[in-house]
Amino acid sequence: MTYLSASFYAKTPAGDRFRALLEKPGILPIPGAHNGLAAQQAAKAGFSACYLSGGAMSASMGLPDLGIITVDDVAWFIRQVTRASGLPVLVDGDTGYGEALNVMHMVRTFEDSGAAALHLEDQILPKKCGHLNDKKLASPQDMAAKVAAAAHARRHIYIIARTDAAASEGIEGAVARAKLYMEAGADAIFPEALITEGMFREFARRMPGVPLLANMTEFGKTPFYTQEQFQEWGYKMVIWPVTSLRVAALAQEKLYTAIKKDGGTHNCVDQMLTRKDLYATIDYDGFEALDSTIVKTIVPEAIPQ
Repeated sequence: MTYLSASFYAKTPAGDRFRALLEKPGILPIPGAHNGLAAQQAAKAGFSACYLSGGAMSASMGLPDLGIITVDDVAWFIRQVTRASGLPVLVDGDTGYGEALNVMHMVRTFEDSGAAALHLEDQILPKKCGHLNDKKLASPQDMAAKVAAAAHARRHIYIIARTDAAASEGIEGAVARAKLYMEAGADAIFPEALITEGMFREFARRMPGVPLLANMTEFGKTPFYTQEQFQEWGYKMVIWPVTSLRVAALAQEKLYTAIKKDGGTHNCVDQMLTRKDLYATIDYDGFEALDSTIVKTIVPEAIPQ
């Protein structure tokens, strides 16, 4: 079923569908999907939600994750991913692209583009990936004002407040901030760049009853943990933010190297999705079936495997 058909769309708002997923027992795994095709593949693999990372969106545009991309850039990604997959999408809202009014504009834009949830962080610009050093933090009160502004602007979107304070203020500071952000209207908390099992457990112990999000990014400060471990420690959501882009980027790098070396793609065919499988993923037949004036392009039996 393609996004062009009204029956593709759920009648329930995306934020409410995201909340319903969190009401189910266990942890909600949310893989990153850096474009529409990746989101379709995540849905096909059986995931119930996906994530749009600021780092992945920036890198896919050839830019570093330093707060350069705009609200409109992100809205384009949201529309692409939601219409391709139909999944509830959690979106990285960085620092909110400014102060209170800018945050409210972001919320309205994200909701109108189809987002189900967002997270907002307590860094100041130029912001950095949460797993880099020398991050500069906003005051707790300024961040709480942004959270309150986001809550005031939303109709249904689920608001997650991210704190990067553990690196500079320790668990005590991160927990104090998290409690203030919850009072300001956040639905959940994302403690970024915790580096030991003990830190994850202690943060959860001090935030009883609060839905918590864990970030399992590769090559960062957090060791590799599984979703089962995060669930055991008291976390309700886990993201793998940039993984899909990293895998795709390495495959593309190998492809271009091979073309340059071999003068063609003949040595890479076994690493490619076949035409048949690609068309099945993007529902080529479904789009053609919507318009009887389109002559069927491909006879399935004739598609090379």
